[in-house]
Amino acid sequence: RALSQYSWQDIQASIAAIPRTNMALALAFAACSYLCLTLFDFLALRYVGKPLSYPRAALASFTGLSIGHNVGVAALSSGAVRYRFYARWGLTAEEIAKLIVFCGVTVGLGLITLAGLCLLLLPGTAGKVAGFGTMASIALGLGCLAMSAGYLVLAAFMRGELKVRSWRFALPKPQLAALQVCVGTINFAFVAACLHQLLGGAAGYMETTAAYVVGNLTALVSHVPGGIGVLEATIAFLL
Repeated sequence: RALSQYSWQDIQASIAAIPRTNMALALAFAACSYLCLTLFDFLALRYVGKPLSYPRAALASFTGLSIGHNVGVAALSSGAVRYRFYARWGLTAEEIAKLIVFCGVTVGLGLITLAGLCLLLLPGTAGKVAGFGTMASIALGLGCLAMSAGYLVLAAFMRGELKVRSWRFALPKPQLAALQVCVGTINFAFVAACLHQLLGGAAGYMETTAAYVVGNLTALVSHVPGGIGVLEATIAFLL
């Protein structure tokens, strides 16, 4: 129903209206994001104690995630593809499961870190997306950064496994945890840069980033299945 008011020609015209330079930059930023995602797997392999070469990690990551991000339910769909690669390369099912969890944690750390920065730097814009006032946005931003900092502190000083009810997670070494935060944050910065180019200057880069990452954070908090509608709502807000 939402798309019935548009014809195929309308969609073609809308895409054609995006300047070629912007489209090229958007594709470049998307490629940079996938490059960051390959590093997720590369770091995860070191975390599980099976450090494969970067080309192998990149092949499994890109193949799995390029399918998973488009099919949906990425943890399962990309996980199935990754399993076929890593099982052939000597990883056990448990090690592959830990690898997928590690990558998921890296995504979460990147999202909350960048969201925290945006909430502090642009509390007005980010607050409108989340439905908060300025002070609440600043408080949430500090809370997000505190979570990332807390993860690093735990990785530095806590030995053994972290237990949350029946769930156990062995924390990585401090250097690996720091790389998780950095690579995860940079990945989302590239995704926001891609969206910014496709919007053709309708909003500034930091505004686009704030709306995108806080919109995603809000979807996670509100348990929206698959974040459906987040990207659409973000674009509507920016335009």
